Amino acid sequence: MGKTLLVTGGAGFIGVNFCNYWLNRYPNDQIIALDILSYAGNRHSLEQAEKNDRFQFVTGDILDQALVEKLLREHKVDDIVHFAAESHVDRSITGPDLFLETNIIGTHSLLKAARQVWLTEQTEERHRFHHVSTDEVYGSLTADDPAFTETTTYQPNSPYSASKASSDHMVRAYHHTYGLDVTTSNCSNNYGPFHFPEKLIPLCIINILSGKPLPIYGDGQQIRDWLYVEDHCRGIDLVLTSGRAGETYNIGGNNEKANIDLVKSLCSLVDARFADEPALKQRFPDAPASNNQPSDTLITYVTDRPGHDRRYAVDASKAFKELGYEPAETFEKGLGKTLDWYLANENWWRTVLDGSYRDWIDEQYGS
Repeated sequence: MGKTLLVTGGAGFIGVNFCNYWLNRYPNDQIIALDILSYAGNRHSLEQAEKNDRFQFVTGDILDQALVEKLLREHKVDDIVHFAAESHVDRSITGPDLFLETNIIGTHSLLKAARQVWLTEQTEERHRFHHVSTDEVYGSLTADDPAFTETTTYQPNSPYSASKASSDHMVRAYHHTYGLDVTTSNCSNNYGPFHFPEKLIPLCIINILSGKPLPIYGDGQQIRDWLYVEDHCRGIDLVLTSGRAGETYNIGGNNEKANIDLVKSLCSLVDARFADEPALKQRFPDAPASNNQPSDTLITYVTDRPGHDRRYAVDASKAFKELGYEPAETFEKGLGKTLDWYLANENWWRTVLDGSYRDWIDEQYGS
């Protein structure tokens, strides 16, 4: 007999990939995906999962404690995997209130529901609340600093990272105060299929194909550790199944790249695809490669955003030693797989970009 997972933010980028991963990996388990379907939640992304009779989608808000309690009871949920969050730093700078509401109050609402159902009503059963967080809670590193560990002092520098730091502390408090079985994972920058187009890699892929500028903040030397999304899903799997209650685990990709170097690599990769596949010139006539120009001619330096962290780097040695975690995907292969997914799923990203969201992208980064 398998178990049942409640996956919050199940229609978002990582949530969708996790649902697909888990259904394939655990054929006896059930998944209930909860998502409010805000701008970044896409029901169409779950097309593969919804073909599976072990998957059920529920439209709802993590702030609705009564709904969450109902789902926990009716479906006899064993684990909550909490992805739901507002996560775009630029949006948190211009409108921080929503980040506090979703990331802090929303997480607390889930914790209250879990405490009520699991600890008050079902005191003899094993359950786990897994909280998915970010390396941004640790702040910024210099070029020579050691990578973030689980004991690195929190120093969030944006409203987004501050809201996630607060939710991390609340999860920890529910373990130490009430005895709720919790784990937390802090991951580095994810990339891969279904990545929403406001983020760097999908934004640049789509802008190259559309002949639009590739916005590079400041000097482009901001360094990030890049983690292929399926490797992240495997890491969460290991934490859920083998992680110690109350513990935090860093999940990284061992792929530190400066933003400008990443974008240049992506440009070269697109140019190579166009050279190998002449039909792409017919599909994307506005791309530089369709007009015998290199894609990097689209690179445009823009004013750096306020409080932009210089470097993130994740030390995942604790997860390796305790859980056997290590990323399986090289950055070069993962980037190629990501590009190929966007080339093969043009309808998906064009649908996402229809309407006002395209206007927001153009307003932020230039048309």
